[in-house]
Amino acid sequence: MQRIELHRADVVLSCLVGGPASAPPVLLLHGLAGAALELTPTALALTDRFRVVVPDARGHGHSTRRPVDLSRRAFVADAAFVVSELCGGGPAFVAGQSMGGHTAMLLAAWHPELVSRLVMLEAGVGGMAPDDDYPARLGRWFAGWPVPFASRAAAEEFLGGTATARAWASDLEPASDGLRPRFDADVMEASIRPVASQARWDEWASIAAPTVLIRGSRGTCPAEEDARMRALRPSVGYEVIADAGHDAHLDQPAAWLELLHTAGL
Repeated sequence: MQRIELHRADVVLSCLVGGPASAPPVLLLHGLAGAALELTPTALALTDRFRVVVPDARGHGHSTRRPVDLSRRAFVADAAFVVSELCGGGPAFVAGQSMGGHTAMLLAAWHPELVSRLVMLEAGVGGMAPDDDYPARLGRWFAGWPVPFASRAAAEEFLGGTATARAWASDLEPASDGLRPRFDADVMEASIRPVASQARWDEWASIAAPTVLIRGSRGTCPAEEDARMRALRPSVGYEVIADAGHDAHLDQPAAWLELLHTAGL
């Protein structure tokens, strides 16, 4: 896949792009602290029939590391800009995981002309319980990484040796003193806090694009939220990937791809 840089407002957006330019467009959006690289296997499985675009979100990967604006509006405007510039103006099939799924949901709500179909993997409407400031908890966890890592193997071991650990370790940035993440902990906390600050039920209810919710059997989406989402939009598809956690696309890539095909790819 080819890496292309787009310049928009206060950020540079780095995107991986593959497949025929004239093919139907697909936009894949990664989650918090991830990057386009982790979705490359998904993209490569689709590029024979689709134009696949996978951006690094602002504050992540090869995109601008410390953008001024980390609001939900900024992330969604970035996604809309990518569709405009690299997906022929849309509409595109949009699939996102975790925070990327929340961005995809808001894109479908605020820019319905840009989204033909929507897939949300381990993503919901946002909001948080009064007794769980999870943005702060995540920020502390990222800040506690023992960086620089001496090697990718050391990073994998610290991160738990999971499929997610391997994906994140593979995208560490070489520095003079070792390997470091391509993001800053405070930017991660500031990026996820707007997701947590408001549950977007009105936006969810307004979406017209055909939608599929996909969960990992060991995922983190609350059952009550899932039930309310499905009750508000009874036509929405719902699938569960067995033996998979929050990063189900990494835990069970074949099952993830099969469900994308079922959803229309």
